[in-house]
Amino acid sequence: MPMKLFKTTDGPILQSGTDFYKLEKDWDTLINRNDLFSFLNKQTEKNPSKSQKDFDLLIEKKLLAPIGKQEVWAAGVTYLRSRNARMEEAKTGGNADCYEKVYEAERPELFFKALPHRVAANNEEVYIRKDSKWNVPEPELTLFINSHGNIQAYTIGNDMSSRDIEGENPLYLPQAKVYERSAALGPCLYVPQNIISKETSIHISIERENKKMFADQITLAKMKRSLAELASFLFRECDFIFGCFLMTGTGMVPPADFSLQPGDIITITIDNIGSLQNTVAMRS
Repeated sequence: MPMKLFKTTDGPILQSGTDFYKLEKDWDTLINRNDLFSFLNKQTEKNPSKSQKDFDLLIEKKLLAPIGKQEVWAAGVTYLRSRNARMEEAKTGGNADCYEKVYEAERPELFFKALPHRVAANNEEVYIRKDSKWNVPEPELTLFINSHGNIQAYTIGNDMSSRDIEGENPLYLPQAKVYERSAALGPCLYVPQNIISKETSIHISIERENKKMFADQITLAKMKRSLAELASFLFRECDFIFGCFLMTGTGMVPPADFSLQPGDIITITIDNIGSLQNTVAMRS
C-alpha cells in the first residue's frame, strides 16, 4: 500500500490507509535512505498513534513543506506544450529556436530553482515579481531523490515563472525562476512501492474572485523524458548529501493573454498524492 509522509511542526507523520503514525526521526535522516518504502512499511507494524481528528488538526494548522535541507532543482521543456509555449514567449527576443533544440537534444534542460527557505507550503502564499507583467504557475510532478541518486518519493511542485523575463533573453532564466516564494511543494511525500504510473494525471485550476480563470489536466505519459533520465543527468556532476527535489517540467500553460494577479488561488492536484493550494501575493 502506498504511504504518505507529512512534515509538521510536531515532527513527521506517516499515513498508511486510514492509520496515522507519529515518527521521531529527524526529517532529513528519515527520508534520505535507499529503502524509504520498506522502512516506512515497518513503522506501520506499530499501533497507530494519531486519530483522524488529531491528524486533521495537524494538517490544518501545523503542516510544513516536505523539505528539510534539500535544494530544489527543475527540468524544463519536457513536454511538447511547454516547448511550444517557450518558443512563443521567446519570439520577440529572437531566441525561439533554443527551446526547439533542447526539446530534441539528448541533454535535458536542468536548472537550480530554490533553497528550502524560499519554498512555500500548502496553503501558504507564492509570489509574483513586481518587475514582471506576465507571471504563471507551472504544475509539476516533483521527485525526491536520495543522496545516492535514487528516486524514493514524489510530491507536487509549483514552479512559479515570469514568462516575459525569460522570453526577453534565455540568460535571464534565473531571474524569471529564482526569487522569494517562487516555488511551492506539498502537501506530502507520496511513497509507493513501485515507480509512479505514467497514467497519473496532473490537474490545475486558477480562481480569481471565485471565478475559474484557467483549468487543465495532463498525464505523465505526455512527458518526453523519463523520470530516471532526468534524475541521472542531475546527479552526473552534483552531490546532494541530504538528497534533493527535482521538478520535472510542465505540460500545462495558461494562454498568452493570462497573467497571475495577487489574490488568485492556484490548486494543483496529482492522482494519489493530493492537492497543493497557494494564494498569489506580491512581496511587500
